[in-house]
Amino acid sequence: MTELSPESPLLQPLELGDIHTRNRVFMAPLTRSRSGDDGVPGDLVVEYYRQRAGAGLIVSEGTQPSAVGKGYTNTPGLHTDEQQAGWAKIADAVHGEGGKIVVQLMHAGRVSHPDNSGLEAIAPSAIAPGIEMFTKGGSKEIPAPREIAADEIARVVDVFVDASTRAIEAGLDGVELHAANGYLLHQFLADGANHRTDSYGGSPENRARLVVEIVRAVSAAIGAGRVGIRISPGGTASGITEDDTTGAYEALLSQIDGLGLSYLHVLIDAEDPFLGKLRSAWSGPFVLNTGFAAVTTRDKAEKLVSDEITDAVTVGRPFIANPDLVTRWTHDTELNTPDESTFYGGGAEGYIDYPSLEG
Repeated sequence: MTELSPESPLLQPLELGDIHTRNRVFMAPLTRSRSGDDGVPGDLVVEYYRQRAGAGLIVSEGTQPSAVGKGYTNTPGLHTDEQQAGWAKIADAVHGEGGKIVVQLMHAGRVSHPDNSGLEAIAPSAIAPGIEMFTKGGSKEIPAPREIAADEIARVVDVFVDASTRAIEAGLDGVELHAANGYLLHQFLADGANHRTDSYGGSPENRARLVVEIVRAVSAAIGAGRVGIRISPGGTASGITEDDTTGAYEALLSQIDGLGLSYLHVLIDAEDPFLGKLRSAWSGPFVLNTGFAAVTTRDKAEKLVSDEITDAVTVGRPFIANPDLVTRWTHDTELNTPDESTFYGGGAEGYIDYPSLEG
């Protein structure tokens, strides 16, 4: 067994704008569908995050900033007072264990079924994602969304600002704006989903416009040092397609790099040549998630940070089954195996009942 040295790059603190982390092993955002139908995260969710407070930073599951932004069943929201109160309990629990947590604001856009949200989905263009979604009535094809009218764009910006303000009022350490994985902000960036002919579509600069406006507005509302953003250039999750896999991201980063954001979170293969260009285009803290297709190992994570490919690594599935993952990686102890049948929905089983080393 090979323990990590106290000098291991994974175990060093990191300054992320206004957020100070005690190590560089971050918990990736993971949809678990354990909140109430009203989007309120309850005591079960509070305990789940409390158990995982040993992560340098917890990036929460995708959380809808508005009712129409809801995609999946039983996901949390942050647009009502009751939801905000639920997140305040989570923030208190994580902070009580010495941890840090940001909420990932995820507007699903077209990746939504009216059986789940009760509303017609909205998107940059009226193009269905071509995938099915689990609903309480079973798996169903997602219908085409309604195209967002030009005079509605300002309201989209407003809901992200409102949810971000609620996050800080709830005591969370910041927000991560989800512009990846085929959801609304990614839909605007992607030429395969955005066929608009106004100032929010067409050129890379136009496709990046809404995301830039949201980043700037949220930064003005809560401070740029509390705002992170996640992107997945070339990713194909949730039916997204991009013929231009670089242009909109170059346009985006060129306009937000100087704002002093907390971090840039990139989901991309470590061997993708575009990773180096993204890294050089970003002057702030850089966070990498390479584990979408394959689970990130401890040694891989340490090498990525040691080689300065990234400042920190986000890890998903290992944190599901190992609430004390950082301790286990530090001492090179055996990992629990996650039960995939309990990933989404349900109760405590497969959620808060995985054992830690301390019992």
